[in-house]
Amino acid sequence: MIKRMLTFIVTSVGITACIALVLIASDRPKPLAPTQGLDFTTATGQDLSQVIATQPVTMRDGSDLAVRMYGENSADRPLIILVHGSGWHGMQFDGLARNLADTARVLVPDLRGHGLMPDRRGDVDYIGQMEDDLADLITSQALPDQKIVMLGHSSGGGLVVRFAGGADAAMVDRAILLAPFLKYNAPTTRAQSGGWAHTMTRRIIGLSMLNTFGITALNGLPIIQFNMPKSVIDGAYGHTATTSYSYRLNASFAPRSDYLADVAGLPDFTLIVGAQDEAFFAAQYEPLMSAVTGKGRYLLVEGVGHLAIVDAPETLAAIQEDLSGL
Repeated sequence: MIKRMLTFIVTSVGITACIALVLIASDRPKPLAPTQGLDFTTATGQDLSQVIATQPVTMRDGSDLAVRMYGENSADRPLIILVHGSGWHGMQFDGLARNLADTARVLVPDLRGHGLMPDRRGDVDYIGQMEDDLADLITSQALPDQKIVMLGHSSGGGLVVRFAGGADAAMVDRAILLAPFLKYNAPTTRAQSGGWAHTMTRRIIGLSMLNTFGITALNGLPIIQFNMPKSVIDGAYGHTATTSYSYRLNASFAPRSDYLADVAGLPDFTLIVGAQDEAFFAAQYEPLMSAVTGKGRYLLVEGVGHLAIVDAPETLAAIQEDLSGL
């Protein structure tokens, strides 16, 4: 009887693995058709030579995270970490960080797998490593009793939500979410994020099946591509763009499958989104998230799109209000 059961289990796992491998092999990266996509005008508007240089901060695995640091660090100032969105890097926050530097210590990391010269562009070592990096950044830079604020834009907002649902959630006193990505199937998300993202759905399903059985050897395969505008790729910043993610990086950069459980773990937070957001349905955030937490306030900014929300005057005013209340 036991032998039959073992045979059945092994056979079932083998069949499932074969199906998974077929799904993975049948869905591969491909050239993306040009689309309007997202407007990167504001994100690439800075002069790279004027953006402050990154400084290395050592993580638990011994590797260095590239971090831009603004403002003085003192216990009477909050420490605010700005977490960039998918495909780009911390340079998108240069203007915002400079505006906040008079009242806060501002840290802007290029997340692992991103930036000027990452060890492996578009990849991390394991699912959850981005959360560990943010925890390590706080541990290494925060002063005793200093208030900690974590701000994220787009996928960076999703990472802040994921952090709030994880083991280190208590490290953060307040969150600020700029048009956050919650999940591909959340009512806030437009199809393919408004044409910005191309997901290899069959490959994701296959890798998820393998991960169910603890098989992670193929988690470094790419499963999502970003339709970065040609003007960006061919421009001065093209070498800094990250146009695809591995399975393990993509999973690390978003809330968990039960994303509302991560949302419920948020500390007091402010959510700011442009009414003309091209990637997400702006009006859906408040009814969705307020159903699981009463800790948020929601600001809808008219006439502003997905990337422009970062440098909108209304965004700066709301952040300054949050910081002054700490």
